[in-house]
Amino acid sequence: MTRADLLALTPDALAALANRGLVKRAAKDLDAGGGPEITVSPDGGIDGAFPDGTTASLPAGAGLEAARCSCAATGTCRHRICLVLAYQRTAAEPEAPEDPEPAAAWSPGSFDDDALARVLGRRALTAARRGLRAGYSAKIRRPTAQDPVAQVELQTCTVRFLVPGELGYVHTDAVAAVRGEVTVLAVWAFRAADERGLEGEEIRLEVGGSARTGGDGLDAALDLAGQVLLEGAAHAGPVLATALGRTAADLGAAGLHWPAAALGDLAEQLAAHHDRRADHDPARVAGLLAEVHARHRAARGGAARSQVLGTEEAADTPLRRVRLAALGCRVGGTPAARTADVYLAHTGTGIVLVLKRRWDVPDGDRLTGADLAGRRVLGSPLRSLAAANVVSESASRSAGRVVRVAAGRIAKTTVTPLGDTWESLPAALLVRDLAAAGRALDALPPRLVRPRVEAELVRVVEIAEVRDIGYHPGAQRLEAVVADAAGTPAVVSADYSPHRPAALDALAGALAAEPRFVSGAVRRDRGGLLIDPFAVLTADGPVVPDLAPGDGTAAFGAPPAAPPDPLAGALDEALAACAEAAHRGLLRLPSGTRERIVRAGGTLERAGLRTSAGALAALTAALAADDPQEMTRAWATAHIRLVTAAELR
Repeated sequence: MTRADLLALTPDALAALANRGLVKRAAKDLDAGGGPEITVSPDGGIDGAFPDGTTASLPAGAGLEAARCSCAATGTCRHRICLVLAYQRTAAEPEAPEDPEPAAAWSPGSFDDDALARVLGRRALTAARRGLRAGYSAKIRRPTAQDPVAQVELQTCTVRFLVPGELGYVHTDAVAAVRGEVTVLAVWAFRAADERGLEGEEIRLEVGGSARTGGDGLDAALDLAGQVLLEGAAHAGPVLATALGRTAADLGAAGLHWPAAALGDLAEQLAAHHDRRADHDPARVAGLLAEVHARHRAARGGAARSQVLGTEEAADTPLRRVRLAALGCRVGGTPAARTADVYLAHTGTGIVLVLKRRWDVPDGDRLTGADLAGRRVLGSPLRSLAAANVVSESASRSAGRVVRVAAGRIAKTTVTPLGDTWESLPAALLVRDLAAAGRALDALPPRLVRPRVEAELVRVVEIAEVRDIGYHPGAQRLEAVVADAAGTPAVVSADYSPHRPAALDALAGALAAEPRFVSGAVRRDRGGLLIDPFAVLTADGPVVPDLAPGDGTAAFGAPPAAPPDPLAGALDEALAACAEAAHRGLLRLPSGTRERIVRAGGTLERAGLRTSAGALAALTAALAADDPQEMTRAWATAHIRLVTAAELR
C-alpha cells in the first residue's frame, strides 16, 4: 500500500510540522548512508530500523504527530523526519489517475463533522461551536497549482492544511490545547465559503454569529463623535474627553474593539490639544470622527460585524514554538513617554506581529531612539532584537496582531542574527513586483472600515535601484524613489521626529549604499505606492534608522520637482477644509472656513471629482440650514468620501 499522504509532504511542510534544522539534518543523515531499513505493512504502516539501533514507526491513517521513535526525544525527532524522507525516496510513484483533480479544486470544507470528531475529538467540536455561535471572521486562501497549501487566517492564529484531504497534517501557530478547536473553525470557514459559492484565491468572510449591528453602545459612540464635531476639537473640554474614554472602555468590553480604539485615539487627541502637545493633529481628529461614522454606517448596512466593529474572540491566543524575523522598529511617543514597536514577520504564516514596549521619560531627559537601542528587550538589546531572528515558546498573539512574551519565561526565547532570512520570506510578505502589490492594495476595503490590525500592510520590498533621494525642508521629510526589477517605482518617505533625530541620516546612508530590501508600511499615495520605512538591508547588514545614533545634522539635496497633480491637490484642499471645520466646530464656523469649503468644492468640480464636489455642496447647504444633526451627517458623508477617494487615488 502506497502512503500518498507521506509522498505529498514537501520539505516546507515537514519544516512546518517540525523545524527546518531537523529536516536538513535528517536529509544529511540520509545522504550519508545513515537512513533506516524500511518495512511497509499491508495496512500502510511504516517501520524503520536505523544503523544505530533506533527504531521508528509511522502508523497507518495518522499524521506525523502519531509517529513513534525509540530515541530519547520527547517530540518530533530527526529519526521520524528521516523515515519520511527515506520512504519518499524509495516508494514507487503512485499511478496517476486519468483525470487528476487540480490542486485548486480541493477544499478543507469537504471534511464533515464526523471526520473532524474522529480525528480531533468531540471536545474540539464543542469548543468550536461556541465560537460559531458568537461569530468570527476568517480570511481563507484557496490552494493553487503554485501553492497547494490551503490556509485560513483567524483572528488570533493561522491554520494551514499541508496535505490535501488529510487532517493529520494540519499546522497552526496556536498551542496544542486549542489546536483542535481552531482547526474545526478553519474547516467551517472553508465550508461556509464553499456553500456561498465564494471563488477566488483569497476570500474574507464572516462565519456564524447573529446579525447584530452594534446596539446602544455604538449609538452612544456616534453621539459623542457628533458632540466633538459640533463643538470642535479646539473647544472640547475634559468632561467630553473623559466621556469618550469611558465609552471606549464600554465598547471594548462589549466586543466592539475597532470603534472603541477609534474613540480611545480621539480622546488622546483631545488631551494632546488641551496639553498643547506636538502630537495633536487636526487631520487625525477629522479622520477618527469619520471612522466612527463609517463603522456605524457599515454595521447598520449589514456589513460583517467583526470586520467593521471588531471581534468577540479571546483577547490573546497562546502560540506554540514560533519563529519570527524582525523587520525593524518604529520609535515614537509623547513628551512623557517613549515607545518602540518591533515588527516581527511570522515566517510560517506570512503575517506580521508587533512587539510593543514603553518607557517613561525622566524630567529633562530626551530619551531618543539611540538611547533606547541599548535597552534590553527579551534579554537582548533593542538594536539587536530589531534586526534578528526570534524563536519563542512562550508567546501569545492578540486579535490585533500584538505579540506578547510571558513574564518569567524569557529563557524560552532565543535571539540570533537576521542573516538572509528576508530573502526566503513568504510571498505574502516579500514584494518583488510593486505593480502586483498595488493591485492587492486596491482590492482591500476602505481604510475607515478595515479591521484595526497592527502592521496589516507591513512588507519587505526588494529593490532593484534607487533613483533619487531628496529632502523637503518645509515638511521635514526625506523621500527617495526606488524601483523593482520591472522598473515599477515607489516612494520611500520618512518624516523627521525629535524622538529619532538621526533616522533620516541613517536612512539616506542606507539607501545610498545599494540596498537589497527595505521593510515598512506600504500604502497608496497620489496614485503610486509609498513606503514608510522601518529597516533597510544592505550588503553590510540591516540598518534600523530609528535606533541610529547622532543628532541629525547631515545635509540633503532637494528632491526633483514632482509634476503637478490636480486631482491630489483638489482632494488635499477639500480634506484640509473639512479638518478645519471639525477643529473649529460646525456650530462655531467663521465665514472664512465656510468660504474655504465652497472653494474646495469648486476645485473638486473643475478637477472632475463631481460626486465629492456634490458632497461638499451638501455640507455647505447643511451649514446654512443650521440643523445640527444634518450638519454632522453631511460632514461625515463628505469626509468619508474624500478620505476614500484620496486612498484610491
